[in-house]
Amino acid sequence: MSERRIAVVLKGYPRLSETFIAQEILALERRGLHLEIWSLRRPTDRAYHPMHKAIRAPVSYLPEYLRDAPFRVLRGFLAALRRRHLPALLKLFLRDLLRDPTASRLRRLGQALVLARELPAQSTHIHVHFLHTPASVARYAALLTGRGWSFSAHAKDIWTTPDWDLAEKLRDARWGVTCTRDGQRRLDALAQGRTLLAYHGLDLGRFPDAPRRDDPRDGTDPAAPLRLVCVGRLVAKKGHDDLIDALAGLPAALHWRLVLIGGGELRGALEARVRERGLAGRVTFRGALAQPEVIAAMREADLFVLPTKPGPGGDRDGLPNVLMEAASQALPILATAFGGTPEFICDGVHGVLVPPGEPAALTAALTGLAGDPDRRRRLGAAARARLVRDFSEEAAVSLIAARLRVSGGLGAAANDTASEVSACAS
Repeated sequence: MSERRIAVVLKGYPRLSETFIAQEILALERRGLHLEIWSLRRPTDRAYHPMHKAIRAPVSYLPEYLRDAPFRVLRGFLAALRRRHLPALLKLFLRDLLRDPTASRLRRLGQALVLARELPAQSTHIHVHFLHTPASVARYAALLTGRGWSFSAHAKDIWTTPDWDLAEKLRDARWGVTCTRDGQRRLDALAQGRTLLAYHGLDLGRFPDAPRRDDPRDGTDPAAPLRLVCVGRLVAKKGHDDLIDALAGLPAALHWRLVLIGGGELRGALEARVRERGLAGRVTFRGALAQPEVIAAMREADLFVLPTKPGPGGDRDGLPNVLMEAASQALPILATAFGGTPEFICDGVHGVLVPPGEPAALTAALTGLAGDPDRRRRLGAAARARLVRDFSEEAAVSLIAARLRVSGGLGAAANDTASEVSACAS
């Protein structure tokens, strides 16, 4: 048999908003694991991160819509007829379909049949990112082929997937990780002890040293306005509407500019909101950018702002990687005390946290930080120290690599050891 591999199942690849996944895949490859990527969707982003170009794993795309590849799905079905685990899969699928009678559920089965047929024999284990749709496909394919599977849970998948679906997946998976204590508590409430904590962290070798931040911009000079930056997809849970409202409430004498990086469905509505609040010319929408351009914007900024909050249907962020990217540049952080953010940022120590969904609190915090450059420098330096001490990628990758080696029958590596990353006291 050829070199054994791990099949990594993703909803979409590559994606600019999922740097944490690309970083993990690249780090696992550098530890000697052979991976192959199976994506449920083709890419929609126009740009890629440099990490994507460095990843060697071959990429295969499952049919996003079954009607687009009927013969591929048919071949998957015919192959399934010869598998002894087909009755078990059909029993599971019918039980799921009764609780979730949707076209999406049927699509998951079809994608799983294709995956089961096309997975090469040397792919001995399936690891999936996200516990909603991708995990359903991975679970069905694993059951049909007799493979084991594991998961990395992140944010939306934890909070928007029905309890019955999560509980059964937690039971069936060999093991799993999630990237925040907040998410781990939610999963432990459904299946105690089935999910390990593995913060994403950063590979600091990919980032430049933090710039000197000696320019005391405080917003009093119109020729040198305070430079704000916010990075995040333009979706409800990122709280851009609250940020715009907060900026509209700032004192007229405070001079500032905001760079907003990210693409998404709400861009038109947010641009209209900027105009309605009289902020045109002070807010620049940059769209989705590759990581080097994001870091360049952070190096030029005086303050990073990310006001995440609950989204529709319970959607929420975990621990946004952009917070750690900002910390890598010693950029002071103003964020909301929501999701996994307080696990990295202790209020008043590594940054400033305000309640989610409260623009007035954001306005007050922005005003205070604008007028105190020395405090901003202290907070930025403390955030970088926190990142270096507790949030390198080493611990998480060591844990995941060790588990994948065992699950995939790849043997063990001496440097693949699990370790706990300390969380911010709450």
